[in-house]
Amino acid sequence: MTDESTAKGASPRRSSLGLVVLWLLYQGPLHVYRMQKLIEHQGKDRVVNVRSRASLYQTLERLMRLELVEVHETVRDEGYPERVVYALTDAGRVAARDWLREMLSSTGGEYPEFIAAVSILFGLEPGDAREQLEQRAERLSAELADVMAQFDHYPAVPRLFLLEEEYRRALLEAELAWLRGVIDDLREGRLTWSDQWLREVFAAIGLPQDDEEQPA
Repeated sequence: MTDESTAKGASPRRSSLGLVVLWLLYQGPLHVYRMQKLIEHQGKDRVVNVRSRASLYQTLERLMRLELVEVHETVRDEGYPERVVYALTDAGRVAARDWLREMLSSTGGEYPEFIAAVSILFGLEPGDAREQLEQRAERLSAELADVMAQFDHYPAVPRLFLLEEEYRRALLEAELAWLRGVIDDLREGRLTWSDQWLREVFAAIGLPQDDEEQPA
């Protein structure tokens, strides 16, 4: 196993795009162009970042280093560029299910930018902070409208294949409700701060004492 495994005998470090690629190949060998078209057709480009074919090539290279994917054949059709067809290895079939189980059951391990920014909201003046949150709310509202349009556009698609859109809708609705509450509190002055107030709070909280570094 390569050094990309978390520990000897452990599963290789997973990735969202890697999982999608493994499951596409689970259905049979594919070349990259076909993978990209399937990802777009199935709406998986809404759940993983695959803005360019280069992302797929990079993911496939990593999966090959991990010995989860291998070259199945090279196709040379007249009038078309040479295409490499990829297939799952036995280890790849095992990893596809292991990654799916882990990603469905685990929590945490991710550090979104927005949460980090919210933790330092006081770094902006209250009015500035409210303006940035209002812009975020507008963008989220547009995203929510796009999600709702998916349900209208595919009324006959079984629910099983729209679960990711259901989940996105639930997250967007929850975040929008929270955002609008914070924005209202900022607008009405129920949530506010000043440099003087921040200095007083930081002084009251105090800073941890410096400890001498312990020898290793």
